[in-house]
Amino acid sequence: MSIQQTDVLYTAVATAENGRDGRVATDDGKLHVVVNPPKEMGGSGAGTNPEQLFAAGYSACFQGALGVVARQENADISGSTVTAKVGIGKNDDGFGIIVEISAEIPNVDAAAARGLLEKAHQVCPYSKATRGNITVTLV
Repeated sequence: MSIQQTDVLYTAVATAENGRDGRVATDDGKLHVVVNPPKEMGGSGAGTNPEQLFAAGYSACFQGALGVVARQENADISGSTVTAKVGIGKNDDGFGIIVEISAEIPNVDAAAARGLLEKAHQVCPYSKATRGNITVTLV
């Protein structure tokens, strides 16, 4: 379900200059990075790229969702990590992305970890935003 503007608790603001071969900065100055296409796409690979930034945001958000679910389930996820792999490639409309989410959860068994991942995928705002738009695989 969508939220309304009146429901917004925080708004992040970032501005890009020169697209994939330039700079991206937040309005508060906490993030200011050079972006360049990766070497695999013909760029210099000198800076970060939008896929890395998306992977960083998605993995952090998903880890937060995992924490919410773990608290509800009384599961110990201390020492856990979440990794997001974001791939980009050509499709019928130009380019598209695909995501793979994995987690290391040392204090729960494999079946419980899988259940936590699936539940986190239902509540993570990034997962909700991408659902039905791109392929997201939990591994």
